[in-house]
Amino acid sequence: MNIHLAFQPLVSLIAGILILIMPRLLNFVVAIYLIIIGILGLTG
Repeated sequence: MNIHLAFQPLVSLIAGILILIMPRLLNFVVAIYLIIIGILGLTG
Protein backbone atom coordinates (compact mmCIF):
# COMPACT_ATOMS: atom_id res chain seq x y z
CA MET A 1 0.00 0.00 0.00
CA ASN A 2 2.89 2.35 0.67
CA ILE A 3 4.11 1.85 -2.90
CA HIS A 4 0.70 2.88 -4.25
CA LEU A 5 0.61 6.01 -2.09
CA ALA A 6 4.10 7.06 -3.20
CA PHE A 7 3.60 6.00 -6.83
CA GLN A 8 0.49 8.00 -7.69
CA PRO A 9 1.89 11.47 -6.87
CA LEU A 10 5.10 10.60 -8.72
CA VAL A 11 3.15 9.65 -11.85
CA SER A 12 1.12 12.85 -11.56
CA LEU A 13 4.28 14.94 -11.31
CA ILE A 14 5.87 13.28 -14.35
CA ALA A 15 2.66 13.66 -16.34
CA GLY A 16 2.44 17.35 -15.45
CA ILE A 17 6.03 17.97 -16.54
CA LEU A 18 5.49 16.16 -19.84
CA ILE A 19 2.34 18.17 -20.53
CA LEU A 20 4.21 21.42 -19.88
CA ILE A 21 7.03 20.39 -22.22
CA MET A 22 4.89 18.88 -24.98
CA PRO A 23 1.16 19.75 -24.72
CA ARG A 24 0.31 17.42 -27.61
CA LEU A 25 1.18 14.48 -25.35
CA LEU A 26 -1.78 15.29 -23.08
CA ASN A 27 -4.01 12.53 -24.46
CA PHE A 28 -1.27 9.90 -24.25
CA VAL A 29 -0.22 10.95 -20.75
CA VAL A 30 -3.80 10.83 -19.47
CA ALA A 31 -4.37 7.43 -21.08
CA ILE A 32 -1.17 5.98 -19.60
CA TYR A 33 -2.00 7.46 -16.20
CA LEU A 34 -5.48 5.92 -16.21
CA ILE A 35 -4.12 2.54 -17.29
CA ILE A 36 -1.51 2.54 -14.53
CA ILE A 37 -4.04 3.57 -11.87
CA GLY A 38 -6.41 0.87 -13.14
CA ILE A 39 -3.73 -1.80 -12.95
CA LEU A 40 -2.76 -0.69 -9.44
CA GLY A 41 -6.41 -0.74 -8.43
CA LEU A 42 -6.90 -4.27 -9.71
CA THR A 43 -3.72 -5.68 -8.20
CA GLY A 44 -3.77 -3.74 -4.94
